[in-house]
Amino acid sequence: MTSNKNLKYKILFILGLLGFSVWLSFPLNKKIKLGLDLSGGMHLILRVDTSKLKEADKNDAVERAVEIIRSRVDQFGVAEPFIQRQSSDQIVVQLPGVTDSQRAKELVGRTALLEFKLIKDDPGVLEEAASGKIPEGFDYLKDEDNKPILLSKTASLTGDAVNNALVGMDQYGLPSVKLEFNDKGIDVFARLTGEHINERLAIVLDGKIHSAPVIRSKIDSGEAEITRGGGFGPEEANDLRIVLRSGALPAPMVIEEERTIGALLGADSIQSGVRASLIGTGLVFVFMLFYYLFSGFIACIALAFNFLIIVACMAYFGATLTLPGIAGIVLTLGMAVDANVLINERIREELKIGKSLYAAITNGYSKAFSAIFDSNVTTLIAAFFLFQFGTGPIRGFALTLTVGLLASMFTAIFVTRALFETLLLNRNFKNLPMLKIMGETKFDFIGKRKICYAFSCILIAIGLWSFFSKGKEAYGIDFSGGQIQEFSFSRPVSLDRMRQVIKDAGIADASIQQFKEDPKIVLVRTSADSSEALLAKLKESLTDNPFTILRVEKVGPVVGKELSKKAVLALVLSLLGILIYVALRFKHFNFGIAGVIALFHDILVTVGVLALTGKQVDLLIVTALLTIAGYSINDTIVIYDRVRENMRAMRKLSLAEIINLSVNQMLSRTILTSGVTLFVVIALFFWGGEILHNFAFSLLVGFISGIYSTVYIASPLVLAWSKRKGAK
Repeated sequence: MTSNKNLKYKILFILGLLGFSVWLSFPLNKKIKLGLDLSGGMHLILRVDTSKLKEADKNDAVERAVEIIRSRVDQFGVAEPFIQRQSSDQIVVQLPGVTDSQRAKELVGRTALLEFKLIKDDPGVLEEAASGKIPEGFDYLKDEDNKPILLSKTASLTGDAVNNALVGMDQYGLPSVKLEFNDKGIDVFARLTGEHINERLAIVLDGKIHSAPVIRSKIDSGEAEITRGGGFGPEEANDLRIVLRSGALPAPMVIEEERTIGALLGADSIQSGVRASLIGTGLVFVFMLFYYLFSGFIACIALAFNFLIIVACMAYFGATLTLPGIAGIVLTLGMAVDANVLINERIREELKIGKSLYAAITNGYSKAFSAIFDSNVTTLIAAFFLFQFGTGPIRGFALTLTVGLLASMFTAIFVTRALFETLLLNRNFKNLPMLKIMGETKFDFIGKRKICYAFSCILIAIGLWSFFSKGKEAYGIDFSGGQIQEFSFSRPVSLDRMRQVIKDAGIADASIQQFKEDPKIVLVRTSADSSEALLAKLKESLTDNPFTILRVEKVGPVVGKELSKKAVLALVLSLLGILIYVALRFKHFNFGIAGVIALFHDILVTVGVLALTGKQVDLLIVTALLTIAGYSINDTIVIYDRVRENMRAMRKLSLAEIINLSVNQMLSRTILTSGVTLFVVIALFFWGGEILHNFAFSLLVGFISGIYSTVYIASPLVLAWSKRKGAK
């Protein structure tokens, strides 16, 4: 009776959580925001150059810069911008929907130092200045009409005196910017113009003279006007109004990182991500239903509930969905199958030895729990360090992976068990048939270990030689710095023509990539910021072949070094965390050391294969490497768990015999779970789009290597380290 009462509470809790998750999740388009890689937009990291400020003013300058940039962006009309201080001197700016990178950079990064300076242009004084006799307190330069003048070094009035700025029309009907002074500015400007009638007054913005009219009379109206020969464009005049109204930045801005995703690429990323998700998830569901029959149907219910919980959590926390985040959700569903397979295989074993259905289900869940718990915790360790050291979309991936793993443990252990317990109340529920492709094998895995060690060492050595021989070419711009520009042309453009355009633009070190899947798309890599020069030359030279900018990514050397440092820290700390956890859980460091060596094996094999296939290591690849580490140890721990169980039950067998037996017992499960997860990875590889292609390729290599290393590296190494320990 008590059992039925507890079951009733379980079912009520599950139904309540289901209803709450549905309520949180819908409508999706209002609850979950799309990241810049899906919606299009700009991501900037600005560094405030405080080198010329006093020590006491440095922190205050960054805070003031954040507020001024926020004010400018708000007036620009960007929906839901993100502006935040990142470190001692950096500011992160994200502008969804903004793809005019040049205009946005000018608006956000412009210092907007407005100065009013007096001019001397008497012919006699200018002649002396031309011969090198420049009067003290003046600079000898050219005005807006390219005529020589003497400009005062000291500003008579600055932008601090401006109360408002408006777009207007000059005397020729061209756009101009009209200034309204504050009370202090009105008095100073009136006195200035009154004392210097018939002299010229230059209006200087960020060191550039925009206009230098002659003062005809005292101006006490509190107004002035900025004009330019040929006039401002409407957008240019409006942007100038915004920066002047917001005030000057306290120090110059340096763009350390820039990523612009065009709306076309964003829409394509959504389409590719959804398509890959549906195909991958569909393959997982079909396999579970086909192989485990009714148990597979219950597992599919758990997977659907798992997905709903992920979406609900993202909606509740206001998370931003990114393309790697979509990959994280799909990958989580693939990995969640692991727990269901473990439980079903344990139930199968219990039924095989003659246990009743009730006892088989109860024991199956009990015996599978430790392996499920340990394998998920180790993957969570990798996800934690990804979130800690990742940026933007990478953190989105780590978040969805973490939520998905926690949800998968809940649905696999709690929800499916409650469903089975409900079914057991029906006396007609007596059988739980499942298909079986592989029987229990009797391979001598331990005996082949030396051959496998040699093979792995040779493969890793070749891969690392290829990686290090490439030098900087082995790294993407995230780590090496540089710029990527991707264009979509109306018609395919020949590489020879692109090379000529790049040469004409004065760019010497560009590399060009054209995609076989779509020859209209061309990607250009350069070591320096060349977007303006290349864009102008393309517009000039390819008038017969219109194009769209899909994305622009630029990473400066400072950010590149910082990202490299974070990537290394994430990898090292993840592996260290996994080593400590496995050692503590299994009470032997030989298990932990063997497991981590196997992780290094899989990571190094993946890096080597990437180098051999001409693919570069970037932040998304580092994400893949940490995912591989988490998944690889997941497989390894399941076998370690069986080794631990057999060591207790079969004390007369040697450790080598126990390891061989355990690997053979778990081989079908290793192949099954890895194979199902590979369904998802293959879907991402073929249908996930260009951005996820290398990510999925890395996972494909790493997961296959993980199956091999679990059986032939991690398990035999436990024996090797145990012998070494005994020898001591």
